[in-house]
Amino acid sequence: MTTNQIPPISSTKSSSRLGEVIKLGIDVHIEKYVVVMKIDGSAPQRAKRFTPEQFIVWVHELAGRCEQLHSCYEAGPFGFSLHRRLEAMGVLNHVIRPINWDEHGKKVKTDARDATQMVLCLDGYLRGNHRSFSTVRVPSEAEERRRSITRQRQSLLKERQRLAAKARGHVMYYGGRLQGQWWKPRRWQTLGAELESYVLELLEPLRTIILAVEAQIELVEKRLEQMCQVALPKGMGTVICEQMDREVCDWNRFKTRKQVGGYTGLCPSEDTSDKRRFQGSINKHGNPRLRHMLIECVWLLIQWNPDYRGIVKWREKLLEAKLTKASKKKIVVAIARQFAVDWWRIRTGKTTADQLGLIMKPLPAMSA
Repeated sequence: MTTNQIPPISSTKSSSRLGEVIKLGIDVHIEKYVVVMKIDGSAPQRAKRFTPEQFIVWVHELAGRCEQLHSCYEAGPFGFSLHRRLEAMGVLNHVIRPINWDEHGKKVKTDARDATQMVLCLDGYLRGNHRSFSTVRVPSEAEERRRSITRQRQSLLKERQRLAAKARGHVMYYGGRLQGQWWKPRRWQTLGAELESYVLELLEPLRTIILAVEAQIELVEKRLEQMCQVALPKGMGTVICEQMDREVCDWNRFKTRKQVGGYTGLCPSEDTSDKRRFQGSINKHGNPRLRHMLIECVWLLIQWNPDYRGIVKWREKLLEAKLTKASKKKIVVAIARQFAVDWWRIRTGKTTADQLGLIMKPLPAMSA
């Protein structure tokens, strides 16, 4: 029987029980899993190492020797496939936010130590201390696939930026300067007369790759524009809206404005003790992709939607003659934090665009 054919755990438990509740802390890698087990109230056992296939078989056997089997592992590049397999087997699994487990700064980090700390925090979490770790919302498979499309677009944009920077480096090395979208046909023709032939030979393969990347970006953007069927404020593009929706997955997941602000990572950091209180730059926790989209969107809203209440609140500051670039960025971040909450309220029906002073574009036409 292959690992994909392992059946769910039956309700009949094995007579050779290990305990009532077993907890597993799993440090996941591509070729091995390092697992620490804790049975009931006993101390964590020594770490065990498995291949992914061996681990699934072992967990299947282990689940039959206890009443409840709990596990946890950190969210990372391996997605949620392990979580879904464990849930299908009847294991109560938690995907948690990555943590620096070296709390005391000993500068000793091993897979076994990480797995041990995970299982100890899981034990505390099950006992009611929900601050032991932060759980990650596991998207559905459909949500995950939709989100992967927009994330691939962002990866392609970064790749185009990297290749363009590499080309600028080549030209700079030979005493020249390359600006703008130099790979476009008209600009490329003028470069033929401005640069030496050996420099053009260096740029030619980079241009070929950039054009291929741009073609894929355009395909994805057209697909996203066709799928977006939401009324948007002036200044907010269909691609950004679709990306934001796919990153959040479900706007109804948030119950309060604090949860929205925390997810964006746009809340100010704070250092308060006794009578002293200091608020610094944003904490940058949460979803960095959503944070960047919100800030990009606000720059456009300032131009196209000046009567939005978040902009009106900061209008006097924005119009100051001596406003520095750094101060303007801070104001944009504050407006982005407000807009995230307001957009959540619009998407969940808690308010309307008119009440917020937003001028909306007409709904996009339905594709045939």
